Amino acid sequence: MQTIAVIPAYNVEKTITQVVKGAKKYCDTVVVVDDGSSDNTPNIIQGLGVKYAVHWENQGQGAATRTGIKIALELGADVVVTLDSDGQHDPNEISQVLKPILDGKADLVIGARFINKHKIPHYRKFGIDVINWLYNICNGRQLVDTQSCFRAFARQLINRLDMEEDGFGSSTEVLIKVRKMKARIIEVPISCIYHNLKQDSTMNPIKHGLMVAFKTIYWRLKLWA
Repeated sequence: MQTIAVIPAYNVEKTITQVVKGAKKYCDTVVVVDDGSSDNTPNIIQGLGVKYAVHWENQGQGAATRTGIKIALELGADVVVTLDSDGQHDPNEISQVLKPILDGKADLVIGARFINKHKIPHYRKFGIDVINWLYNICNGRQLVDTQSCFRAFARQLINRLDMEEDGFGSSTEVLIKVRKMKARIIEVPISCIYHNLKQDSTMNPIKHGLMVAFKTIYWRLKLWA
């Protein structure tokens, strides 16, 4: 089976090379989508020997992921794995995220940070817990990490999946639609590295969390799922 990694990238000149080199070890092809970076990220990507696309203006995580998945399907991907470009995800864990799909046990695999304990800022964990609750309430199948972007998708699932959200609301939009489709979802443990925890600002995470919470409610009500 052909596996292709999709990596959305935005102002990640310090980390993109390491992430791409790691992904190359476990995937047949790597696709990087520069989402309107203002630093040297686009030039670095061009020198990494990967398939790439450029958004001339920043469109959001969901839009960049959607562009990358479209390219991956055109290249004949049987399985698509998505991961962040900022170094939070360890590319050496790609194989364990892919395994349930390659074994025929899942349609979507989520690399979950909270199966094992990892150091995450408390305000981030609180926001994720709220979004998890909004996704899980009144549903039998409970997920522990709805906000992880380290995921693997089977081709047959992506072909049926209509991704619409441009921003980070895409994370729960996809899960709600996949659940509505009664597809098989499995979570596997991954590690996660947050850089410069002491310097991390709380303002953007708060805005991010409120937006994703709103989108989670929106898609649940729209699809009644």
